[in-house]
Amino acid sequence: MPLLIRSLRAVVVCLAAALTLTAEPVFVAILGSLLVFIPVAPQSVQPGANSDPTYQQLRNLTLGAEAVSVNNLELKREAGTFHLHSGTVCFVAPVQGKVTGAVFVGEGNFILDPPQSEKSMLKLFTKENEFSEKFERLVLRFTDSTYDDLKKGGSVAAGGCDAGLLKDSQHTMRHRLKENLEARLLEDVLTTEPGSLFVAFIHGKRYNDKEIYTIDPRGGGDQVDFKSYDENKTGIWASFPLSGRNMGPVGKTIHIEHQQLDTTIEKNGNLTGKATTTFVSRIAGIRVVPFDLFRTLRVQSVTADGQPLAFIQEDKNDDADFAVVLPKPLRAGEKCTITTTYGGKEAVLNEGGGNYYPVARENWYPNSFFGDYVSYDMTFRIPKGLKIAATGELVSDNTDGGQNVTVWKSDIPQAVAGFQFGKMKEEEVKLTSPAFVVAAYANEDPPEWAAHMQGGTMGNLSTVSMMKGPLSEAQFAIGLYTNYFGPLPFKRLAMTQQSVCNYGQSWPELVWLPTCAFYDSTVRHQLGLDGGDRGYWKVVAPHEVAHQWWGQLVGFNSYRDQWMSEGFADFSASLFLQNAYGKRSQKEFHDFWEDERKSIIEKNAMGYRAIDVGPVTMGYRLNNSKAGFNIARDLIYPKGAYILHMVRMMMWDRQTGDQRFKETMQDFVKTYTGKAATTEEFKAMIEKHMSREMDMAGDQKMDWFFDEYVYGTALPLEKLDYATFETDASGDVVFAFKITQSGVSDNFRMLVPIYLELANGNTVLLGRAKLNGNTSVERKVPLKGVKEKPRRALMNYYDDVLASVN
Repeated sequence: MPLLIRSLRAVVVCLAAALTLTAEPVFVAILGSLLVFIPVAPQSVQPGANSDPTYQQLRNLTLGAEAVSVNNLELKREAGTFHLHSGTVCFVAPVQGKVTGAVFVGEGNFILDPPQSEKSMLKLFTKENEFSEKFERLVLRFTDSTYDDLKKGGSVAAGGCDAGLLKDSQHTMRHRLKENLEARLLEDVLTTEPGSLFVAFIHGKRYNDKEIYTIDPRGGGDQVDFKSYDENKTGIWASFPLSGRNMGPVGKTIHIEHQQLDTTIEKNGNLTGKATTTFVSRIAGIRVVPFDLFRTLRVQSVTADGQPLAFIQEDKNDDADFAVVLPKPLRAGEKCTITTTYGGKEAVLNEGGGNYYPVARENWYPNSFFGDYVSYDMTFRIPKGLKIAATGELVSDNTDGGQNVTVWKSDIPQAVAGFQFGKMKEEEVKLTSPAFVVAAYANEDPPEWAAHMQGGTMGNLSTVSMMKGPLSEAQFAIGLYTNYFGPLPFKRLAMTQQSVCNYGQSWPELVWLPTCAFYDSTVRHQLGLDGGDRGYWKVVAPHEVAHQWWGQLVGFNSYRDQWMSEGFADFSASLFLQNAYGKRSQKEFHDFWEDERKSIIEKNAMGYRAIDVGPVTMGYRLNNSKAGFNIARDLIYPKGAYILHMVRMMMWDRQTGDQRFKETMQDFVKTYTGKAATTEEFKAMIEKHMSREMDMAGDQKMDWFFDEYVYGTALPLEKLDYATFETDASGDVVFAFKITQSGVSDNFRMLVPIYLELANGNTVLLGRAKLNGNTSVERKVPLKGVKEKPRRALMNYYDDVLASVN
């Protein structure tokens, strides 16, 4: 080859390399022996879906040429330690100068030593007291110091890793778990601050070959978790907060201040929207902002100040996580406003008969997370002739051509926004104390599934004639709950129906009730909905109304605190039953707590009692393939209710009744209105108002109670061994009794109430026995002034204590 040609080729190669860096590339033409440089217009990346070049590099990432051999290398990440005994580590190609992954092939093991509170769940899956997993294949993705740590601990190798392992991990995230890991990596790659993400795909040989260990300071709730995704062994084995080491900022990256939503829903359910979102950066250096948007709502564009932005949204059937790439990093506290246009089917379903079911309940618009208290301005455009109820205050209601256009405004920040619409009739009632309006909305015709069943013994399944039931229940509940928990900041509540029968839901000023809650017991029986319902239909309306306080007015900080929202709403329903039904209220109240107790302590089809699987603070992660996928529902609702019920009964006083309890709950609501409360903050509120009798440990703390029932799984056996009534020399009755507590640790403490059913049929609280550990209390109590022997003694008469009672 002539020297000139070789030199020209070298020049072209150097120029080509330079072209990837220069802002104004040139085209090089060789005419004979003459080099001609022809300027070419800049080719900037067009903003749009998945167009960011750095994201594309991460998305198409493969193994690079760099590899190291390792021997006895230890990689410690929080409570997990990876021992790479021998093998080869192959790194992925760098992106923006950052290496974000590696594959290990060789011999290694992973030891996990989580906090003590997590070890029982880990043992549930392993049946062992210590966790040590062997592996020969490991895939790591990271933005922390892992690349440097592995490189320093190894020696240069020629390669030899299986590139398919990386592809398998990518396939798992995209198509199986449907989480966009590359979008999360991009957050750290484009930030100006150090990254701290660590993800390990462990192909275990001892427990399971589909395990993932993750450390993500930006994760919701806990930042460290270990889980499996095998079809036969699915669940979170351990999850816990960071240990406190300097891992960078923890928590969500933004706080949304305001949402302006313009939403159009067509007759077939197709939804199109335009959201103008104003948010504040919580940390410095962020350029990639994730949002929660229903997977079938496809984003057409995102703009800021009229300029188009790049965004991320993969196929709706895969890892469809939505994120926006900002043109520059934000400072901590800096405000930004973006406008997103989107639309699609399946987020709202036309169920027939003028019934619509919004499947996308919290993410029908680009949302951050439930409990990020936001003010809203919303405009809805729905087909003419239909009616809508939404969160916020109705500002206007007009007809524009073939559309009904309503405008809603919420100046009070809300945890979430929602709506319900359809061919509905409306009826409302005004309350005077408190000043409040309760409205009920019922669809004129049943949904398609129910329409097929009409006639014969089923009769007409339209719910319009049945709307007075939920309306009256809401009326009573609003007054009762206001008395116990304090007033709501808004003055209207809409009780609407949705066509799915297996759940209800509550938004600020808006409640969804299942259609079947409107039907009477006869219809529900014919529909096969009354078997094993454990009183669900009696409490679904008051439970959802209670969420106006618990979940909406006072939020929960993380999944570990969600027991307060669901449990407190369930407890509120018990107050409703105790007060709403006159003479039969007492029976309804007792039946309710018996049903709650059974949910907690009876074994399910998998052979597990909900109370044994874990504490209420584990929330919905209690569900798994080992113990069952209804464990969380069977625990956090009823046990959360029991916890608050026990507090109420400990505070109850013969002279003042529920006054101390009411003051406690009203103080809690007032203090945490518009905030996401934690379990510890609730505990501190109880300690602020606790009685002297509740100070079982003598330290003005409620740790003894929370350690047993909130953070623990204790279930005592309380037994009334004997109870007798004698008469002393003065003619007064003397009550003698013996109570035994067993099945608990030596540190367990409890106040066990003793009631007397008097000769006139009234039941009164005699007092509370203090029991510590596995022990018995035997006493004789003179009942001064009582001449007629009580009919009997009763322990735990109002289900005051969650216990096995003999």
